[in-house]
Amino acid sequence: MTGFQPDPPVFLLSSAEVRTSVGALGSLLKACVEDGAGIGFILPISQEKAEAFWQKQVAALEDGRAFLMVARDRNTIAGVVMLALAPQDNGGHRAEVAKLMVHPDHRRKGIARQLMTTIDGLALSLDRWLLVLDTVTGDRAEKLYPTCGYQKCGIIPDYAYGSHGALDATTVFFKDLR
Repeated sequence: MTGFQPDPPVFLLSSAEVRTSVGALGSLLKACVEDGAGIGFILPISQEKAEAFWQKQVAALEDGRAFLMVARDRNTIAGVVMLALAPQDNGGHRAEVAKLMVHPDHRRKGIARQLMTTIDGLALSLDRWLLVLDTVTGDRAEKLYPTCGYQKCGIIPDYAYGSHGALDATTVFFKDLR
């Protein structure tokens, strides 16, 4: 990485720090899914399954395919967002923003916006200027992304099963950081 240092309370977590924070990260993921977040999981979700997700991310973090930003409120992980670099030879300019989560107890404090601003800086430090993401259509996050500079590309119907088991559409966004 090129020396990017996020401002507190948002931190870039190393793979070693993720390993030691798996329990807290799992609790965050579980709380968000139980609150209805469309982040790839269906209810019910166990703490073990949530922790296993984060354990699987360690390899990508270790080899630089992905990065994890964490917002802390005191000693609690209040929110996270991932940046996954496009692996294709022709995609060296782009990355996917994924797994933006803010614990339900920490919402409405500007944490999601701060995470999104910080991930922009990280992407630029990695020479990744085109960011893409998707979110459940109608979800509260869908309203956040345009305020962070993202442009809506379109909607894909019946894209994935939501946390409560019904098919949801997804809205796709992009942002050009140049």
